[in-house]
Amino acid sequence: MSTRACRITFVGTILTGSFLLFLVQPMVARMALPRLGGAPAVWNSAMLVYQTLLLGGYAYAHALARIRPWVQAAVHLGVLLLGVIWLPIGLALGDGPPAVTPALWVPWLFGASIGPLFFAVSAQAPLVQRWFSIASRGGDPYALYAASNLGSFGGLIAYPLLVEPLLPLRQQSWLWTGGYVLLIAHVALCALRLPRAATGETARPTSVPATRARVLHWIALALVPSGLMLATSTYITTDIVAMPLLWVLPLGLYLLSFTIAFAANREIADLLTRIAPITILLFGGIMIGGVSQMPIANLGIALILLFMVSVALHTRMYRLRPDPDRLTGFYLAMAFGGALGGVFAGLVAPVVFDWTYEYPILIFAAGLLVPQVYLTAGIRRLWMTPSRRRSAQGVIVAVLLLFAGLTFWGPAEMFGDGHQGLTFIAIAAIGIVSVGARWTYALILAVTLVIFGGWRAVELSLETGARTRSYFGVYTIRDRTGVRELDHGTTVHGIQFTGNPVLERLPTTYYAPPSGIGQAMGALDRLYGRGARVGVVGLGTGTLACYAQPGQHWRFYEIDPAVIRIARDTGQFTYLKNCLPDPVIRIGDARLSIERDAPASLDLLTLDAFSSDAIPMHLMTREAFAAYAWVLQPRGLLLVHISNRFLDLEPVVAALAADGGWQATKLYYQPPKYTAVASASQWIAVSRDPATLAALTAGDPQWAALTRRAGLEAWTDDYSTILPLLKWKP
Repeated sequence: MSTRACRITFVGTILTGSFLLFLVQPMVARMALPRLGGAPAVWNSAMLVYQTLLLGGYAYAHALARIRPWVQAAVHLGVLLLGVIWLPIGLALGDGPPAVTPALWVPWLFGASIGPLFFAVSAQAPLVQRWFSIASRGGDPYALYAASNLGSFGGLIAYPLLVEPLLPLRQQSWLWTGGYVLLIAHVALCALRLPRAATGETARPTSVPATRARVLHWIALALVPSGLMLATSTYITTDIVAMPLLWVLPLGLYLLSFTIAFAANREIADLLTRIAPITILLFGGIMIGGVSQMPIANLGIALILLFMVSVALHTRMYRLRPDPDRLTGFYLAMAFGGALGGVFAGLVAPVVFDWTYEYPILIFAAGLLVPQVYLTAGIRRLWMTPSRRRSAQGVIVAVLLLFAGLTFWGPAEMFGDGHQGLTFIAIAAIGIVSVGARWTYALILAVTLVIFGGWRAVELSLETGARTRSYFGVYTIRDRTGVRELDHGTTVHGIQFTGNPVLERLPTTYYAPPSGIGQAMGALDRLYGRGARVGVVGLGTGTLACYAQPGQHWRFYEIDPAVIRIARDTGQFTYLKNCLPDPVIRIGDARLSIERDAPASLDLLTLDAFSSDAIPMHLMTREAFAAYAWVLQPRGLLLVHISNRFLDLEPVVAALAADGGWQATKLYYQPPKYTAVASASQWIAVSRDPATLAALTAGDPQWAALTRRAGLEAWTDDYSTILPLLKWKP
């Protein structure tokens, strides 16, 4: 067999396996949405499972590499065939026990559903590379790792752009099953190229083993990009939308970085590695400070920062790679570091920190590990000459102290309260000069992270009750003159007046009396009498409770116990205490709770469960609307809050209403400019009774018919896509 034909066989196998491996990740996460909700932590839990399974697969490959190649192939083919038992792909378990935290239940669900399959497919990448080295008699296998990650990147991008928009989940599962059978055939072809004779070449390594320090270095270089990838995922899916399209962007760039770092052509990798320290310094400070008015710019900066860090550290890892006969141990250390990064960002950080402190910690660690070279010969002479170096360090420390002091105590219009341009320019300039002088650079990076947001984060953490973190996100409570505010991500989730007993009962923000929900609440007596039954999906600060009247029956659906504690138990918000002191609260996913409720037990149901601008897609499907129809009486009203910076959700609700035989109307409320605590809101009222809808909207010409979008079908648990709904100019 020619060297070219041998390479084609093994590259085809690598590409097929890697494509399948990373196509299945968003697919199974999408399958789990109706059970688990749309929290970004669901994806991080899934990623933690994948990284653990990947570590197990690499450990298995490392152990298998010690026996004869043809025996390796026979054993691995047996493992792949055993995985057929789990086909076609689906969720293996039912709903989780109510008493079990999602942080434990979600990994168990994913592991039971695809664990054996993922384990089997993940192991073949290092095995096939080792087999290629043997079959080609000394060919470089590391280039195949670049191909492997190119296949992984292709699988990730194919899912949100092609597979999800074109195929329902059942067909997606069968498509993956066909690919798995094709992979088995590819592995069998590779096995035919391996020596079988007992005296043939074995896989036992003969080169000098890596030192313990080198192995620890590999682990650290793998840990930081892996953890930063998950931290970036948390950021962008909290503030945009929890969906496969944005789940896969950080992971896709992370995988693409391996393709560049391990490529035979070193030009791109070397160029990006050289400028990575500058990117970390500039973009790290911007990300910690945050610019809530420019979410799309923040998204781009976060992704560029992740990509540059990943390329630089993976390139360093490539340059420290061992000889091919020890590559399975190298990949095992890499997988171990990746799993540690996942554990830190996905398990430890949400428990230990009340804010996303893992993000600046990982950015700083990247600055310590990234390769650095002096940018010019003049800068090199500055730092290599002892007297000049001491002078430069003294000047830098003085400048840092000056700007740190001015930032915290100087004129706000120049240095503080978000106007830190001058400080940023000065620190960036001296930071660029310090690239190559690692410890001076590290000091400047640390000061940058502290000045541009880190110190304020610590101050909030030190304030009693100011910040809470749960599996579902970070909640921050801010006090301003006369008002108290609850933020989730960059979105305000409730504002209450303070210090005035009358104003404390006033519904604010999206729930002001002129809004769609405000008008619906005001019409309850007229539509359903004094004993109206109201359900609210999403508790927030409990603002809507102050529409409750004597004789009415209310119940809330809230998935996050931390939100319940903030609204009911801490005393920081008093809507519930003042207006509905003993509310009925169903803890858990709202859709599952509603499906367990008695039929026709509500007159009005409000759907307002969006965390930041992320939407739980499983609450916007045909099956979800069937559950709402179940719990509402025949004349009942469903109010859907669709305010969103990034998605136009009106066509989705219009399609669902038409599909389910509902009538629907919308009210887009824009408050006067002088109103400080009423927010622009978009509400859709839906009912199966046209007379009820007409009675609600009578007298207000702002209610209007919904606009359907041609070709957009109602979402289902089996099929949904958000690509046609994106607002490119939020």
